Amino acid sequence: MQDKYGQQNITLTIAQAGIMAALTAVATALVQVYIPATRGYLNFGDIIIFVSALTFGPVVGGFAGGVGSAISDVATGYGYFSPFTLVIKGLEGLIAGLIANRLSGKRDILAVVTAGAEMVIGYFLSEFFALSVGWAALAEVPANILQIVVGGSAGIAIALILRRRLPETWIGSRKSGYNLKARFYKE
Repeated sequence: MQDKYGQQNITLTIAQAGIMAALTAVATALVQVYIPATRGYLNFGDIIIFVSALTFGPVVGGFAGGVGSAISDVATGYGYFSPFTLVIKGLEGLIAGLIANRLSGKRDILAVVTAGAEMVIGYFLSEFFALSVGWAALAEVPANILQIVVGGSAGIAIALILRRRLPETWIGSRKSGYNLKARFYKE
């Protein structure tokens, strides 16, 4: 259901954000490959973050990425990463959702590349400075790039299918993408 500004019902958005955050937490916890140099891990939660952002937009993508991934960090013993994860993965989903317009595969690729670069740089800086692992933070860069390549490839494919199959009322207007101005400013 959409309001008079053509935007999704807030209740539906909250439900989507909660469901996608839970799926992100599960996907992140399912496969974890420990990286000793940084005490971090490789995971495939990015698949669900990109599905969330590319299908439902920046609010759902940002919430699912930040909250879902941070919950997984805490639940699986990586709680020391959770404050960074909340911000970095939240921005990843937000950025991907803002760039994608739900019409163009090229925009989806741009969204994944841009959001992925933010994630790789964000974790490198967090590990280098805040977690004080120094140049050992470089050891996690290839794993983070792999996460983006796998997460982006699978995420784009799944999002394309969902955008064709889900009712338009569930994913918002396919024609306009996500319109932040209409979402937050009444004309």
